[in-house]
Amino acid sequence: MNNNEYLKQILESQTLSQESAELKNLQQNREEVEKVLRDYFSKSSPTIRYGGSKAKGTMIREAYDLDIICYFPNDDTAAGETLKDIYENTGTALSKKYMVDKKPSALRVKNLDPKNLGVDFHIDVVPGRYTDDAKKDVFLYRASGEKERLKTNLDVHIAHVKDSGVTDAIRLLKLWRVRNGLQVKHFALELLIIKLLQKEHLSSLSQQLTHVWKQLRDSIDDIAIEDPANPTGNDISELLSLAIRIELSSAAKTALKTVADSGWESIFGPVAEKSKDQKIEKLQKAAASVITPTQPWSPDL
Repeated sequence: MNNNEYLKQILESQTLSQESAELKNLQQNREEVEKVLRDYFSKSSPTIRYGGSKAKGTMIREAYDLDIICYFPNDDTAAGETLKDIYENTGTALSKKYMVDKKPSALRVKNLDPKNLGVDFHIDVVPGRYTDDAKKDVFLYRASGEKERLKTNLDVHIAHVKDSGVTDAIRLLKLWRVRNGLQVKHFALELLIIKLLQKEHLSSLSQQLTHVWKQLRDSIDDIAIEDPANPTGNDISELLSLAIRIELSSAAKTALKTVADSGWESIFGPVAEKSKDQKIEKLQKAAASVITPTQPWSPDL
């Protein structure tokens, strides 16, 4: 097995199939969260849909989250007069059934049942308000930073990642991030990888990862990222603070040395045995692809 075959197998082991218990639980919990929001905001008709790694195609088994966007019409005030009101009211709605952890622009839901208190559902709810009737750009409340709001566009974010041509590299480097406990946010890491691989999307996976690590090791101070949905209006420089840059550079240096000294398996470990869900899905795909042979009693014989 060569390096790229190995990396492909690592990716396969990190793929959540449609039949996996994790994805089924996510989808069930997503439906329950949506019901809570629609019941509470029945007068507002919010748009509720997938965002994050599920929509972008960059989800990995080892660190999977589901972003649920909950965007209100631009002229709606029933959900709240201000963006902060919308954010707080969404938290109030969710707290009827969940333990809610507040993030700068999102709300993390966890189990409120005393028997499973605090168990993470891997779901973030992101409330916002559309800027106009076109329902494309949206304003989000932001608890940190100089401004209390940012203007963004979910579809632009999704397309930027999905159409980058480097989603496999993103998934592997997200796994590297998790395994090394790096503090960089997934969103910032995605933007970094896409920028660094602009001219490398046709290279092999091993070449792409090596290129990213070399750039992080040697040129971390020269790298800047911007919000593809609002490059001049949103300052996301705080996502690449000095401490995060130093950590990324150090981790990349270690990764390059580890690969050179001990090979790729020292980074991602041995290829995991396929789970029961993965084996079933593979068998189902194989069965579906089989062309029914001509029967011996066929009149065409």
